[in-house]
Amino acid sequence: MSISRKVSLLAFITLLLNSSAHQAGTQAEAAAKPNVIVILADDLGLGDLRCFGNKIVETPRLDRMAREGIRLTQFYSPVPYCAPSRASLLTGRYPFRTGLVGNPAPDAGINDIGIADSELTLGEVFQAAGYRTTCIGKWHLGHKPEFYPTRHGFHEYLGILYSNDMRPVELFENEKVIEYPVVQATLTKRYTERALDFIERNRANPFLLYLPHAMPHKPLAASEKFYRSTGTGLYSDVLAELDWSVGRILDKLQELNLEKNTLVIFTSDNGPWFGGSTAGLRGMKLTNWEGGLRVPFLARWPGRIRAGQISDAPAIMMDIFATCLSAAGIATPSDRMIDGKNLLPLLQGGSERPHEVLFSLSRERIVTVRSGRWKLHLRPPDESGLPQPGTNWVDPRGPDGVTILAPYEQSQPDQYPGLKTGDHSKSEMLFDLESDPAEQHNLTARRPELVQKLKLLAAEAQPRNAPTPGAR
Repeated sequence: MSISRKVSLLAFITLLLNSSAHQAGTQAEAAAKPNVIVILADDLGLGDLRCFGNKIVETPRLDRMAREGIRLTQFYSPVPYCAPSRASLLTGRYPFRTGLVGNPAPDAGINDIGIADSELTLGEVFQAAGYRTTCIGKWHLGHKPEFYPTRHGFHEYLGILYSNDMRPVELFENEKVIEYPVVQATLTKRYTERALDFIERNRANPFLLYLPHAMPHKPLAASEKFYRSTGTGLYSDVLAELDWSVGRILDKLQELNLEKNTLVIFTSDNGPWFGGSTAGLRGMKLTNWEGGLRVPFLARWPGRIRAGQISDAPAIMMDIFATCLSAAGIATPSDRMIDGKNLLPLLQGGSERPHEVLFSLSRERIVTVRSGRWKLHLRPPDESGLPQPGTNWVDPRGPDGVTILAPYEQSQPDQYPGLKTGDHSKSEMLFDLESDPAEQHNLTARRPELVQKLKLLAAEAQPRNAPTPGAR
């Protein structure tokens, strides 16, 4: 899509929404548009929160959020790594549609890929609907000026444009560097304070707050109040501060009498790195085992989402796009394939499952198919790039006290977050996730007809001409 066509589409959405607001009546009614807050942790494992079974770390505010809303136990990222997952959240589309299938990385010379101008982000659609929008935290959808958040739907930005271990680690405000090197111990606190300020300034306006935290991506860091506060290690300290952050935001909504008019979603971009927990699932970040793909999901909206719900319905990152639009009464773009489904019926107690089939990718290729209780690996999950325990691994992107400022006591390969057991990894592995969520027993030989059915679903979904990464 050309830039002019994109502008025309956004203008049409704006005109349509303004017309609807005019017909609805007063300014007071327009001001009652619901707010939306999406909080995204980085590399947070399914088992890292107490409400998902963690026995070491206390996360009282996130646990309370779960009690006051809904917890999804089978929520997925379409990939087990950062950038494509974030693009899917913000566009509602699988990575093979957006073209962003890998991670931009300045220290690796990967500078020319990012969110395409042809994509419509959550920020752009909400802006067209009259919302104030901000992104606070990790962007990772391109770090050249044409990819900046402020040019893709966000009025304001504060954060690091990529992962907090990719040099140079620079803190941006809007389009200018304001700190280098970055004192990473301050990040969670500063992001939280900026989020609270944004909510306060827009208390009378409908707003979209996208808060992709830096933590618990390596290097781990926590502010002085939380550093060594838990007695169970730096990872626990970091999670305690994340929990505090969510609590402060929920408290601010209550203080301003906004909580009944605000949908809050909390999740993670992919599974955990070393030190985290997959809640007993196989694998970790960078692998397409369940441990690399399945992440925690919480949603809270008092009066709209009944408290105390738990659902095992499979859902996926792209659903956040469709759900947020539905919550705000914004029409879903009709000029493109939107893979995400509106989860509001499910979040509000419905029993219908939103997806018949879900896929996960490695780069642009579909590598797993999930349908009902069944999951097929089309090829073996690749773990070759992961450092192995006992190898005296030194992280080349670890804290050096000069360019990356964070505590030196980082998690190591002997703190593997998931299971490493199970049948030998090979192509066309079939698992029954209902009876075997940890993917231990390959059933391919017993169900060849089911393997063929799932392979056909993948073949039908895989585009023949997937977009080139960064194509604009």
